[in-house]
Amino acid sequence: MIQLNDLRFVDAVLAEEIRAAALRVLDRGWYVLGPEVEQFEAAFAAYHGVGYAVGVASGTDAIELALRAAGIGPGDEVITVSHTAVATVCAIERAGATPVLVDIDPVSYTMDPTATAAAIKPRTKAIVPVHLYGHPADMPALVAIAEQHKLLLIEDCAQAHGARMGGRLVGTLGHLGTFSFYPTKNLGACGDGGAVITRDAQLAARLRRLRTYGQVSRYRHVERGVNSRLDELQAAILGVKLKHLDQHNAVRRELAARYDRLLAHVIRPGIRDSDIYHVYHLYVIRHSDRDALQVKLRTRGVETLVHYPVPVHLQEAYNDLGYRRGDLPVTEQIAEEVLSLPMHVGLSMADIDAAASAVNASAHEAGKEAA
Repeated sequence: MIQLNDLRFVDAVLAEEIRAAALRVLDRGWYVLGPEVEQFEAAFAAYHGVGYAVGVASGTDAIELALRAAGIGPGDEVITVSHTAVATVCAIERAGATPVLVDIDPVSYTMDPTATAAAIKPRTKAIVPVHLYGHPADMPALVAIAEQHKLLLIEDCAQAHGARMGGRLVGTLGHLGTFSFYPTKNLGACGDGGAVITRDAQLAARLRRLRTYGQVSRYRHVERGVNSRLDELQAAILGVKLKHLDQHNAVRRELAARYDRLLAHVIRPGIRDSDIYHVYHLYVIRHSDRDALQVKLRTRGVETLVHYPVPVHLQEAYNDLGYRRGDLPVTEQIAEEVLSLPMHVGLSMADIDAAASAVNASAHEAGKEAA
């Protein structure tokens, strides 16, 4: 079976460095918000060329606390997409704001700027584009919209560590960038973790308060916060992996380029723009008979997954948002057609060749033309 993902490969390659980092934490006996977190925050901020990075417990917490740090909460509306992991919308609601869901571009699968502009109302306070699958959203257009309407722009970079647009790293194009370090991510911990980056010293200071119950010094709390702390062990491991992020992203891009060549006549891949540095957290194709294709690939030993089969606006848990089928037509069509193929740095070119051959044969057998 060619696996969709294999987390063991990177950990095995970096085993010596990871063990040394973990032992350093154990020998020190300091496990929460200590020197490892400080060092990782400094390194992560430096990697992005910004002044501040604040480690938190998860990517979901990163979005929630970014919104709260900027003063967004009850009574405010935040525009985001429905074609995303539900965590994006969950975080907006946890901040007390109301999510407003808009459609996506049919080629990049990211936020449609035209739909975003049309959704702005008097209560709109922020836009949260998602750099999905490792592909940046159309940030120049979204920055222009945010500036015109004086809105906060928070980038959800959970799937796009190291991705670039016009030479600039995602997370640095808006007011704040939020990241997840869930183990499957391009920069993944051995557990949960997240971070927020910003150039704004005041936002960074408030984020640090909010992640520790609104505390400014021991047992002195100036506002209500939460418990959302990146632990020392995860920070130490992330510090090791951050040094290899660009190299690993380059491998993903080489694997994706091979897929592109081998699947060009059968499957429609996503956008390929010279201004975009896609980091392929996922390699996603489309097919009009996706479910049949997935079954046939399984029989040929290729593991796949759908990201995501049910858009947030059609999830039972979010019925009260008031959306119905047909409200976001591009999102709904994409959800019926996308399929994620194996993509991780442990794959060989032979694995890509075998997976692509299986896709080509299975797509033909499915008896459908590519979407």
